[in-house]
Amino acid sequence: MATTEAILDALAARLPLVLPTVAVLVAVLLLQNVFRPAPLANVPVAGRDLGGDEKRRQAYLFKAADLYREGYTKFKGSVFRIVTASKFTVVAIPPKFLGELRKLPDDAISFDDAIAQFMHAKYTKLQTGEKLIPHTVKANLTPALVRLNPSIADEVQESILRELPSCADWTPVNINQKLLRIVALVSGRVFIGAELSRSEDYLDAAINYTIELMEARRALDQVRPWMRPFVGNRLPEVKKLDQRLRQADKFMRPVVAARYQMRDDEKPDDMLQWLIDGQDKFKRHTTEELARLQLGISFAAIHTTTLTSTNVFYNLAAYPQYIPELREEIRAVLAEHNGVFTSAALQAMKKVDSFIKETMRLHPAGAASFQRKVNKPFKLSNGQVIPAGVMIEVPSYVVSRDPDLFDDADKFDPWRFARLREEARAAGEVEAAAVNQFVSVSPNILTFGFGRHACPGRFFAANEIKMIVANFVMDYDMKLPDGVEERYPNIAFGVAPSFVSPPARPVAKADRETLVVQAQHYGTT
Repeated sequence: MATTEAILDALAARLPLVLPTVAVLVAVLLLQNVFRPAPLANVPVAGRDLGGDEKRRQAYLFKAADLYREGYTKFKGSVFRIVTASKFTVVAIPPKFLGELRKLPDDAISFDDAIAQFMHAKYTKLQTGEKLIPHTVKANLTPALVRLNPSIADEVQESILRELPSCADWTPVNINQKLLRIVALVSGRVFIGAELSRSEDYLDAAINYTIELMEARRALDQVRPWMRPFVGNRLPEVKKLDQRLRQADKFMRPVVAARYQMRDDEKPDDMLQWLIDGQDKFKRHTTEELARLQLGISFAAIHTTTLTSTNVFYNLAAYPQYIPELREEIRAVLAEHNGVFTSAALQAMKKVDSFIKETMRLHPAGAASFQRKVNKPFKLSNGQVIPAGVMIEVPSYVVSRDPDLFDDADKFDPWRFARLREEARAAGEVEAAAVNQFVSVSPNILTFGFGRHACPGRFFAANEIKMIVANFVMDYDMKLPDGVEERYPNIAFGVAPSFVSPPARPVAKADRETLVVQAQHYGTT
């Protein structure tokens, strides 16, 4: 006790001498932080004329494409900042830097961390950083397409017959809801097997998990970042998603558990089984974890494939003059392949491929692509330093409409990419011909991303979309309803994929039966 008192007395005696020194050190530190140049001070911000960051944030939520267009046009060739709903600073980088960005390691710019932030994984419980899924898609699913394509085509045809109504004249159908079920049925056949994929329990889980996940993400985007820790888990949309996860787990877990009990000769040839068998190369998953992985796969496949297909159908309805030419190609190709949707047949449908790729050029999956979280600072070749803690992305929406990259960039030209492929092939430029396929990735069309994290499932998705479109085109004509003169505009939420606005009503007429297609998209990501 005496020793302690002596020490305290000594400190008290010297305190008047120590305090000025401490005060000086604190002042120096404060001055350094106040006058230290902000790491992105030289990077212009899109929407500066709007006023403060909160106004820019609101503009981003509902008019993000306008902000990206302004930044890309005004600061062309340079990086610019976007104020978003996220608490991270977002830096938009022109596509000319993609070559050097793709070389940076994952610990410097992280795809998984970007997805976790973008999808609010802390609240939505979305699993990120999972290595088993992309490995299984690349090692099992893509190589299996040659043998699986005929059965996928069968499922497409059966699903269309099941989901579209019998009708003798123009008949209204909600095309987006129908596509959701068709895509879920077709994808489910590959993901979990034909028997289970047709059960309403599975369809309910696969479809509604996707919808409710996007609704929860959208709701969280509208909450100010500093408030999310306090209200995020209490949002009605988040609670609804939590309930969906519990319901899906209850259904999926017995399915996964049954697979573990199967003999080798009983194992199905589907994604779930490939995931189970491929675990030895990665960590072993619990039954609950594998059930959640199935939901994640459904989300990735169903939402984006339905989005793309819906946009294609809207263009078919808006430009019905191109349907006969598409139909002629489809029927001619199938005649050469014994009526079977083989891989070779799908490759030969060049106009179908071009129509889909042109649709996604004008109506891409989002205002930006190649999202990465910067975990280590790096310097671009122009000398611009990108600090840690920010998000980077490429403004894909405006890039794909850049008149310096595409002739008549704002015009829908369905055969644009078919022509480019033929011209490149005639010139002996094999690589240039290949890059103009729908499934290919390039700095100018970022539908499937870019670099080593480009969508691994794009080959399956492309085949599925082509089969759905081809089957529909073979049997139906489409047009807009009376009094509507042009394609309904898409609406968007933040950087998320564009989606069809509720009033949209394209119309379809069958060769043998007729239907009116009324599409109302469920939401956005």
